[in-house]
Amino acid sequence: MSTSRHPVALSLERIIGGDAKLLALVMMLPLIDGVFPALILAGALNDPLGAVQVGLLIFGGSATVAVILAEMSGTPREQAAIVLLVGIPLILLSAVQAALAPSFESLIDIVIFERFAALVIAAIAAKTASATIGEYLPNPIVIIGLGLVASVDPSGATFTVMNDPALVANATLAAAIGVAFALTIALGAPYLRGCMDIDRFRFGSAVALGLLPLSLLGMAFGQAPLAALIVAAIFAIDLPLERDSSDAADDGPAMAVDPVADGGDADEGVELDVEPVEEPDDADAGTYPGDDTTDTEGRAPWL
Repeated sequence: MSTSRHPVALSLERIIGGDAKLLALVMMLPLIDGVFPALILAGALNDPLGAVQVGLLIFGGSATVAVILAEMSGTPREQAAIVLLVGIPLILLSAVQAALAPSFESLIDIVIFERFAALVIAAIAAKTASATIGEYLPNPIVIIGLGLVASVDPSGATFTVMNDPALVANATLAAAIGVAFALTIALGAPYLRGCMDIDRFRFGSAVALGLLPLSLLGMAFGQAPLAALIVAAIFAIDLPLERDSSDAADDGPAMAVDPVADGGDADEGVELDVEPVEEPDDADAGTYPGDDTTDTEGRAPWL
C-alpha cells in the first residue's frame, strides 16, 4: 500500500499542526472559503442525493482519507473521538450557513461568485491530483478572495433567513454524510491501511471533484461525480482474497512434489518411464547403449 502524503493535506500541515487541527482545517475548508454556500445557492443540494454527493466530495474526499490514514495516530477509538470533536461543530456550522445563505446571496452577485467557486473547486482538484501542478496554481483562498472582490455588492445587502427547511436539512445532511464518512475511515483505519492505495483513491477523487464545478456552471452532469468517486474507491481497495489467490498461484509450482522423493513407489515410476527389454540372444543384434565391452557396429537403432 502506498503511504505517500496527500499534497493538500501536506500543504495544510505546514500551516497548522496537530491531528485534530489538521482534520478540522481539511473538513471545514469549504465553510471557510465560501464554496459550501455557493453550492447551496447553485442548487447542488436541492435533493438528498445531491447532498450525499456534496458531503462525500467536499467534506470527505481523499484529503480527509489521507489525513486519517497517513497523518493521524492512535487507536481507532481515539481517532473516532477526534473525528466527532471536529464533526459535530462542522454539522452545526453547515446548518447555520445554509440558514444564512440568502443573506450571503443578497451581498454578492451570485453568478460571478459561482464562477469563482467553480475555479476554487477545480484548483483543489488539480492540487489533489498532482502536487507539481498545484505549485503553479494560485491558492484557493486567493481565488475566492478575488471572487468576493469582483462580486460583492453591499448596496443590496439584507439580513434574510432561509425559508426552505428542506434545503437547510439537505445542507445539514451533506455535513453529516462527510462526518460519517470520516468516522468510517477512522474506525476501519487498521484494515484500510493494509488494503487501500491512497494514491489511487486520490487520483480518482480528483477526477470526481473536477466534475463538480462543471455542474456548478450549468452543465448537466447529475450524479456523475458521485459515480466517479465510488469507482475510485472500488479500484483503490485491494481485497485480501485477491492477494491470497495470487499468492497461491505463485506458490503452485513450488509445491509440486516428486512422487519418488516423497516416498512413492520407485518401481512404479520406472514402469511408467522405461519398458523392460529382453536381452537379445544374438550378440550381433546389439546391446544397450553405453556398454563399452561390445562392438557397436551392429548396434540396433535404440534412439
